[in-house]
Amino acid sequence: MYPRLVIDLKKLQGNLDACATITKDHGNCSLMIVTKGLCADKEMVKMLCRSEAVDFIADSRVKNIASFAKMARNHGKKTVLLRIPMHSEVADVVKYVDLSFNSELSTIRLLNKEAAKAKKVHDILLMIDLGDLREGIFFQNEDLIFEAVEEILAMENINLYGIGVNLTCYGAIIPKNENLSQLVEIGRKIEDKYGIKLEMISGGNSSSIYLVDKGELPEGINNLRLGESFLLGNDTAYETKLPGTVSDALILQAQIIELKEKPSLPIGEVGVDAFGEKPYYEDRGIMKRAIIGVGKQDTDLGSMTPVDSQIEIMGGSSDHIILDVTHCDREYQVGDVVEFELGYGGMLKVATSPYVDRVYIK
Repeated sequence: MYPRLVIDLKKLQGNLDACATITKDHGNCSLMIVTKGLCADKEMVKMLCRSEAVDFIADSRVKNIASFAKMARNHGKKTVLLRIPMHSEVADVVKYVDLSFNSELSTIRLLNKEAAKAKKVHDILLMIDLGDLREGIFFQNEDLIFEAVEEILAMENINLYGIGVNLTCYGAIIPKNENLSQLVEIGRKIEDKYGIKLEMISGGNSSSIYLVDKGELPEGINNLRLGESFLLGNDTAYETKLPGTVSDALILQAQIIELKEKPSLPIGEVGVDAFGEKPYYEDRGIMKRAIIGVGKQDTDLGSMTPVDSQIEIMGGSSDHIILDVTHCDREYQVGDVVEFELGYGGMLKVATSPYVDRVYIK
């Protein structure tokens, strides 16, 4: 059935091997693979569990982690929750998650109580905000960092596993040697002040990996969290392709449901479309327009690239995408399948949509 997402597990394995070479062999970092881009797809998770290179399997949704926690643990992989836990989910966090990212003491206190009930010790990574202004204790407030560390160390059922940072996802701040060195320095101060050893100083996500090849990842950063680098082969700081990776491990296929010649300009007064936006149209004369059976409910139009470079995406609605196939060498027909490579936003929506089937190349 269409639309469908074709997942090439062989190509994903190649991307994983390339990421492992960069991160572990060149960067001396543990490898944390993030599964949220494919909503913890089961076949992908199986591949990660079999890999000796993967140390941690992470996701931002507890429900996703619950789906693979048993398998991951059976293969010696730690499960990681990337998003700061909600108070309402602390019981499930303690049950399914080995390491959670945290910045709020009220939440950590609840995790401590829940871990005590479960008679276990829960590991946390204390997040530090280096200026991207998403989660974390702001790095310039060292007193608040130390106060949090001191209280955490006094908890019987919480273990301070390390510290971490997130960059580029909100403020688009690019990881550099300068700002990541500040994270390392904070870690060293914590270790010296309290006489402890932090197991992990996590230096960010797929936007940090470029520093390894440049030789600019600060000594002391010993973990990277890779999702887009693994799935799409991207360094997300400068949107370059990582050596040894491919961008077409995930292909969206959709079927043409209408093919007609029509004017390029709608006729009548232009208001707003179904999403409350006022579109702009360019007069290109009569066009050969193909409609495919997939829409904005299932994907992100701005994050799709037709495999046939002669196709242009004109726009769409919740259930339809309109393509200009006027200048295509191929004579498309109703029922033909059109393929697209996906960017991060397109991948995430396609993987989330229950209306997009999945097939695997093994």
